[in-house]
Amino acid sequence: MKMNFNHPFHLVDYSPWPLTGAIGVMVLVSGMVKWFHNFNMNLLILGYFIVILTMYQWWRDICREGTYQGKHTILVTKGLRWGMILFIVSEIFFFVSFFWPFFHKKLPPNIESGAMWPPTNITPFNPFQIPLLNTIILISSGVSFTWAHRAIMKNNNSQMTQGLFITIILGIYFTILQAYEYFEAPFTIADKIWGSTFFMATGFRGLHVNIGTLLLKICQTRHLNTHFSSNHLFSLEAAAWYWHFVDVVWLFLYISIYWWGN
Repeated sequence: MKMNFNHPFHLVDYSPWPLTGAIGVMVLVSGMVKWFHNFNMNLLILGYFIVILTMYQWWRDICREGTYQGKHTILVTKGLRWGMILFIVSEIFFFVSFFWPFFHKKLPPNIESGAMWPPTNITPFNPFQIPLLNTIILISSGVSFTWAHRAIMKNNNSQMTQGLFITIILGIYFTILQAYEYFEAPFTIADKIWGSTFFMATGFRGLHVNIGTLLLKICQTRHLNTHFSSNHLFSLEAAAWYWHFVDVVWLFLYISIYWWGN
């Protein structure tokens, strides 16, 4: 019987990458356990290598399907948009789990924290030094990314390249400043509820900046290979949503933990 494939849905082809990705994650987690207990990083490095190799080849196939093979129809793109929206919603609740104990202990401070906030013997960061600079950097990166997005909507490739490059540089600069802040921190993650909530919230927030910077770099590479146009740029829009979400999380984190939390 002859099958009809004239439909708007994308039925994916057989691919080895889900299997290799699962194996890579299993090896990666096992390598982390081995590193924690035996201080041996060989299995951890192997896991990283498998995951990175899988990511590259899987994303390469997706770019081919959407850019050259025309498999990302309007209906498929709509599904991808909803998938990205739901992913960001899940990320919102992920960060709520870190902010919840912070507000729970601050409103009001209990006897375990010395009946004061920050807890006794904790010296918090000055919110008007590196934290304020990082806030300015991220707001500027959001502006430059919006500039890049508007440029590609008008098929202005040169401004698109400039805007993406500036955004990537600002993301890397933010990561460097946060690493310096951690190095100079007068407290550790083991210092009461303040240390644990601060490093968990800001640490995962920094990890999201690194992921966002990686997405920007991928978008820059695809742009240089002329994958984007004014009517074909979903992956760039998804990266923009993610980056602006990261900006909003930082603003909330800066106001609540760095400024009001002090």
